[in-house]
Amino acid sequence: MSLASVAAQQASAASTSAASTSNNALATLSGNFQNFLGLLMTQLKNQDPTSPLDTNQFTSQLVQFTGVSQQINTNASLTQLIQLTQSGQVMQSSSLVGKQVEVASDHLTLQNGAGDVRYISPGTQPVEIAVSNDAGARISDVTVAATKGVNDWKWDGTDSHGRRVADGAYKVAVLGAQPDGSTAALPFTVVGTATSVQKSGNTLQLQLGALGVDFSKVQSVDGTN
Repeated sequence: MSLASVAAQQASAASTSAASTSNNALATLSGNFQNFLGLLMTQLKNQDPTSPLDTNQFTSQLVQFTGVSQQINTNASLTQLIQLTQSGQVMQSSSLVGKQVEVASDHLTLQNGAGDVRYISPGTQPVEIAVSNDAGARISDVTVAATKGVNDWKWDGTDSHGRRVADGAYKVAVLGAQPDGSTAALPFTVVGTATSVQKSGNTLQLQLGALGVDFSKVQSVDGTN
């Protein structure tokens, strides 16, 4: 099924859901309003002529019912607008699928046995790059010679024993030497191929294989793909 078809279905579902929620709320309000009118008529029929009921109080309650009704309709319209906007974003974002995307993440994505980490080194120095699984077990630990500025490290998907690991998302850390001999984390991003766009709660996520990131994490897109 195409992304356009999925987005169209989401738009239809959004409209149906918002309308259903609004109808239920209005039905409840209508029932309460009818009960209110019934009580009002009963009180008017049985009121003491020498001490009539305060009409200002009933007028105020009628105004409140009207305000609530309008608010329900407004909320339903806003909900539908948000859902339709998100569906439109899915369609627009689908243009990224198949392209190389650079994102900010503490996980790299191993796709077809290859992963890419882009880091910034303050100078020429040895840099340690460690890859672990989410349980914390170290998979690969390498030391590379970095130059000042932007550097790329390509992972071939093998562990410290030369065994190939499965495609997926793996935690990564990049450490550089400090003048005092200690190490500190260096800023880095990861690069991968966008494979799909998915809705997660009220946000959209870009999938790079097994790695999902919010669109706010996208740093650049290679338009040549």
